[in-house]
Amino acid sequence: MSEPLADADAVVVTDTRRWLQRAVIGLNLCPFAKSVDVKEQVHYAVTRSVGFKDLLADLKQELNALLALDNAERDTTLFIAPDALQDFLEFNDFLAQANRLLAKLGLEGVFQIASLHPHYQFSDAPPDAITNCTNRSPYPTLHLLREDSIDRAVKAFPHAEAIFETNMRTMERLGPEGWTALDVGASGGRGKLPP
Repeated sequence: MSEPLADADAVVVTDTRRWLQRAVIGLNLCPFAKSVDVKEQVHYAVTRSVGFKDLLADLKQELNALLALDNAERDTTLFIAPDALQDFLEFNDFLAQANRLLAKLGLEGVFQIASLHPHYQFSDAPPDAITNCTNRSPYPTLHLLREDSIDRAVKAFPHAEAIFETNMRTMERLGPEGWTALDVGASGGRGKLPP
């Protein structure tokens, strides 16, 4: 995954970067994202693996790469699987295995994994709720975060617990039309709000 990006992978990265800049940063869904984006400390890792075993092997490689680098060089990684995990329930099953891998590698407390998906759905929300879009990315994505970076960000943002509620209100004000207008789905129409 460290070779130059193939054309298809470059599209995936471009789509993901557009989503990060327009939705996550543009709507201020994560007040900590702008600084790492501006400093080019976000690594976009595209995997073309499909099966859980191969995906976990690629994830392990990315976790080790993140561990090996100083956070000034690479603070966070977006692990993107455009060819796999299209079903949200399957994605959640994989997320559970990814967290088990984190524990097996002894990296709990070092890294945290956040989940993002084109069909993300909070357990207490209907599938078409606009609030689900706070965690909707163009492709199935695991966000690999450094725990020490999270700790620093929370100290710098005194009301971090309010981010979730603020994001819900932002999405409700934006509405489905506003979300669609951001054009933050996958190229070719994938990643849009379901009908």
